Amino acid sequence: MSITRRTFGLYAASAATAGAASVAPAFAQAAFPSKPLRWIVGTPAGGGSDILVRTVADQLSKQINQTIVIENRPGGGTTIAAEYVARSAADGYTLLAADTGTLVFNTALFKKLSYKPMQDLAPVGMLAHFPLLLVAGPNTGYTSAKAAIDAIRANPGRLGYATAGIGSPHHMAMEFLKEQAKLDTPHVPYKGGAPSIQDIVAGVVPLGVVDSASSAGMRAANRLNVLATFTESRVAAVPGVPTLMELGYTNAPAPCWVSAVVPAGTPPDVVAKLSTEIAKAVASEPVQKRLRELALEPQPSTAQQLKATWQDADRKWPTLIRAKGIVID
Repeated sequence: MSITRRTFGLYAASAATAGAASVAPAFAQAAFPSKPLRWIVGTPAGGGSDILVRTVADQLSKQINQTIVIENRPGGGTTIAAEYVARSAADGYTLLAADTGTLVFNTALFKKLSYKPMQDLAPVGMLAHFPLLLVAGPNTGYTSAKAAIDAIRANPGRLGYATAGIGSPHHMAMEFLKEQAKLDTPHVPYKGGAPSIQDIVAGVVPLGVVDSASSAGMRAANRLNVLATFTESRVAAVPGVPTLMELGYTNAPAPCWVSAVVPAGTPPDVVAKLSTEIAKAVASEPVQKRLRELALEPQPSTAQQLKATWQDADRKWPTLIRAKGIVID
């Protein structure tokens, strides 16, 4: 059968249409990630969460061959950053560094929270646990937890303690110590761990609760007196320093962990990809080495494991916070 010019044209048009149809989905479904990611941190640069995220992001960027931009959006007890991510496109390109306060404490601390953690955010994976330390300025003369607590009891309401901010894990840790040890010490909140540490060292505030990462430099320079830890067992980075539990001042460790989450509704395959790559980054030798130098406890996990940890904390801590009557607004 001969093919006329008109018939050939119809065949060609049909083939072109079929080819376009087969190619279009390939362009529409480019492999994730196909562009730079943004990782939002709800605390200022130089704080523990910021240091942790930058360490993990550097390794993650190499693994996925994409730039990762760290954006610090501090304020409101991390609510500003959390709300921003909760309202972002659910495509996997915007992540949030979420700590215990962001996901758990804030639900009890704020009467009107601008986001609903378990409804608006989806778990990706755990990054690390932060040991929290009770510290004193070098000029206070306090070299033990007993000395500091005795001084607080002798001067009720006069000796303040600094933290990274209202509603932070640091703040909650000290509030529960105050309750269990019957202490009267006012809270002096700062906008991040770094400025709180600077004022403790300078003698502006005598005491403080700091995390092991943001305090690493001052501890190495012997400019902070580490009195005790808020952990279940002793911290290798501060040898010889007891836990508050073993001293009998508290009956439970203070939870302080940082995780990665994304907006709810992010496609499951994208969440799975992020979860796998972030866990791989946290488990990598360079990241493990750096985090241990900062006395952080690397915790690579699946999204499901993070969700279980999150739910367990959510069953316990908001109830305790409400019972104590701690509110921010």
